[in-house]
Amino acid sequence: MSDPTEANGTAGAAGAAEPAKAPGGGTGGRRVRVVLVDDHRMFRTGVQAEIGRTEETGVEVVGEAADVDQAVTVITATRPEVVLLDVHLPGGGGVEVLRRCAALMADAEQPVRFLALSVSDAAEDVIGVIRGGARGYVTKTITGADLVDSVFRVQEGDAVFSPRLAGFVLDAFASTDAAPVDEDLDRLTQREREVLRLIARGYAYKEIAKQLFISVKTVESHVSAVLRKLQLSNRHELTRWATARRLV
Repeated sequence: MSDPTEANGTAGAAGAAEPAKAPGGGTGGRRVRVVLVDDHRMFRTGVQAEIGRTEETGVEVVGEAADVDQAVTVITATRPEVVLLDVHLPGGGGVEVLRRCAALMADAEQPVRFLALSVSDAAEDVIGVIRGGARGYVTKTITGADLVDSVFRVQEGDAVFSPRLAGFVLDAFASTDAAPVDEDLDRLTQREREVLRLIARGYAYKEIAKQLFISVKTVESHVSAVLRKLQLSNRHELTRWATARRLV
């Protein structure tokens, strides 16, 4: 992983001449921890130079990654509030990062939120990462100041899109029937759902414990509760149940 300060002065996300500042000028005391995920080192360096001056922007870049495996490792280790995520990455793309970080996104106390930042404005790319759990999607033509603003908005739970991209998302979700109420799934707590998804994806108890920052014994307790509530006998039945509901 490269040092984000090595190429200081490289053109930033929008090539803006002035340093990006937090909304309203200065940081206003706000801070947000960010991880940059993009396979182009010079672009990461540019974004770092553009928005990463913490005292001016309030943005602290705590890590960066160039592919899916690096991204999952860095995000899990640093637990940032926002991840700036490119769509096209070695190892499976931004959607794979989102899939593997589903538990971190679902954390009620310290959620990791994702903002796609990509050169692509293709509808399938936009819709794919939004379905994967990203809170927004902006293109690399965005100015540094607007990117800082978008990061803070995503941190606060807002959905953020470049203007023409919002239409793709509205059209895509407007054409999809609302999911029916699933009484069985509603019996599960949020944490039990997280464990269910990870079990169904083939994770071992130790791996789940590490991802969710809980003990193996706690994982076992959640699995037992899920099996009891869903009236299932083992993890194989649980996997089939989750797959049939497209929870995996």
